[in-house]
Amino acid sequence: MSIVNYFDSIVDFRMINKCYHKLTDILLIGLFTYLSNGQDYEDMVLFGKTHIDFLKEFIELPNGIPSHDTFNRVFTLLEPSLLREFLTDYGKELIDVLSERQICLDGKKLKGVSPTKKGNKGLYIVNAWVCENRLCIGQKKVDDKSNELTAIPELIKEIDITDALVSIDAIGCQTHIASQIVDKKGHYLLTVKKNQNNLLEDMECSFKATKSVDVSEEWEYERGRFETRKCSLLPAQEVLLDETLKQWKNIKTLIRIESKRIIGEKETIQVRYYISDKEGNAAYFNRLVRDRWGIENGLHWHLDVTFDEDACRVRTGNAPENLATLRKIALQVIEKQDDKLSLKKRRLKAAYDVNYLRKLIE
Repeated sequence: MSIVNYFDSIVDFRMINKCYHKLTDILLIGLFTYLSNGQDYEDMVLFGKTHIDFLKEFIELPNGIPSHDTFNRVFTLLEPSLLREFLTDYGKELIDVLSERQICLDGKKLKGVSPTKKGNKGLYIVNAWVCENRLCIGQKKVDDKSNELTAIPELIKEIDITDALVSIDAIGCQTHIASQIVDKKGHYLLTVKKNQNNLLEDMECSFKATKSVDVSEEWEYERGRFETRKCSLLPAQEVLLDETLKQWKNIKTLIRIESKRIIGEKETIQVRYYISDKEGNAAYFNRLVRDRWGIENGLHWHLDVTFDEDACRVRTGNAPENLATLRKIALQVIEKQDDKLSLKKRRLKAAYDVNYLRKLIE
């Protein structure tokens, strides 16, 4: 299904007889603006007025280009779940199936929405990122008086995780989340820290007292930074107490990652622990833990640098969340383009070359 058809499927929430512009027209102009290096409502109006002939290839524009106030009202009032469903469905079409893939869940705060607020106050969104395909397939807003722990189960409900491996940081290392993932026929890789202190202490003692069943070591050198990552495994059934095994559904593997980083004369060592309901060798889990950081480099970094997300000052109603979703959809579109340009340069070229923009959305 084309992008235009996806937007056509979104039901207009407004009083039709009182609207001069179709909802599809407004949403598509917003997306095209983000694909073409634009940032705000004024840029949407500017894009529309300078690309009318291009836009009429896809939409009708019966009353010309909407004003920036119209864009503001629509994105402020639009129910966020409608664009979230688009993000998920379009991602599914690009990926086909999620089986055997690693889905990373992690949160990101949009600093520009509430620059003076700390913690989760403002707009804090938990994203679902498919490592192998470098695509965001879902998101869930964190309530102001809550944290990621309440949003993660809701996000898991909305995405298909059958036979996929769900990777979550320490805040998601909870018995009910592990059970939820298994019940949805997925697998988990959870970071263990002091919020699960008893489990962490048991794992630390187990790795000291018991010889690892498998060990894998990788190294990497880049721009003066030398890093080694040593992965060690233990079977959970052989070292954990029965009481602990009952708490963590289907737990099978304990993972210890020792990272050593050398930059110049400075050396740092970090030890991290993980649990999983999957079985595999040390090289397999070493790669999974390494790939988990792809959400930071492949999604959060591009939203900040390629789309300058933190500079967005839109704060009214549902607009901040809706525009955040629209940026992720635009990121999906430019990510699938196969050329040698960086993602940022692709946006810039789309602004200069309407034929390239047309190619992006084919």
